[in-house]
Amino acid sequence: MTRPLLNRRLAEFGTTIFAEMSALAATTGSINLGQGFPDTDGPEEIREAAVRALRDGRGNQYPPGPGVPELRQAVADHQHAWYGLAYDPDTEVLVTAGATEAIAATLLALVEPGDEVIALEPYYDSYAACVAMAGGTRVPVTLRPHEGAYVLDLDELRAAVTDRTRLILLNTPHNPTGTVLTRAELTAIAELAIERDLLVVTDEVYEHLVFDDAEHIPLASLPGMRDRTVTIGSSGKTFSFTGWKVGWITASPELTSAVRSAKQFLTYVSAGPFQYAIAEALRLPATYFDTLRADLAAKRDLLSEGLAQAGFEVYRPAGTYFVTTDIRPLGADDGFAFCRSLPERAGVVAIPNAVFYDHREAGAPFVRFAFCKKTEVLEEAVTRLKRLA
Repeated sequence: MTRPLLNRRLAEFGTTIFAEMSALAATTGSINLGQGFPDTDGPEEIREAAVRALRDGRGNQYPPGPGVPELRQAVADHQHAWYGLAYDPDTEVLVTAGATEAIAATLLALVEPGDEVIALEPYYDSYAACVAMAGGTRVPVTLRPHEGAYVLDLDELRAAVTDRTRLILLNTPHNPTGTVLTRAELTAIAELAIERDLLVVTDEVYEHLVFDDAEHIPLASLPGMRDRTVTIGSSGKTFSFTGWKVGWITASPELTSAVRSAKQFLTYVSAGPFQYAIAEALRLPATYFDTLRADLAAKRDLLSEGLAQAGFEVYRPAGTYFVTTDIRPLGADDGFAFCRSLPERAGVVAIPNAVFYDHREAGAPFVRFAFCKKTEVLEEAVTRLKRLA
């Protein structure tokens, strides 16, 4: 057999860096600040809601393909309560196996071979794989560090649009840089999409993890964007149940129907009992979300200050639960080599940002740490990292 077994569209994608680094953390006994999962469960009442659903036989068999009605209604109510966006739960909400399946189903549904997909680089690694599986061509527009934050060059974005551009894939709040796109930036993106008749897919899974004066603004809420935007949400980051894999999209009936056509041949359905629990989670009082943000902001500051004391240049995030650092002040410029040696040097695992880039050289000296961990774990990690200084 001379032909490679792996589909050539996926040939460039090996084992994810998250699997490699998590395995390295396990074998070395290091603190894992690489993969973005909390080390504590979310609200006890939501966990109990899942137990009740299991015991009551709700969701133990195949749930409805679009998602259980209770969750679709809760998603619609959430979008209206937080952002003033009105969605019909029957025709404009689709439940998915986490945001990753939502991204895959959306791109498989909307992208054809030869279509170009613009994505802000660095980007979550599944974006590239999903564009490849759809037969599209990814076109990165690079966020670049400037005065302590990562910024979008709107002129570069506009220049990236061609006659072959099908859609723009956005992520805000942005993983891994922690950037939260401003109203002015989003307005410019909306105007560009309307002018060039583009679709926009927005990954907003960190919507409730914004700090200080940052504000999350759904692109679909801007004039002219509701009917050309697929908004992706997820419960994992907001409620600290990442293993449940409950996500969703909200979009116009036509876009939702298209995505559902692809999604039904992926998982078909998933997470039946957990869907009922997340329906209750979305109805938690505003104090839950306030407390979540305050807790993560304190952890951000703890880790950011510790990293700065250890010698890193730190880009303090406005959102998400990741902080990006520059390793050049420590005399290094290869994030891969740095992260592979960090467990032996300091007993901590991080992720090299270069894996999130097409232009690997642009991300080479940057490393990402996650702060969605217990305070005592972060304190120990900071103590260990200070050995680098």
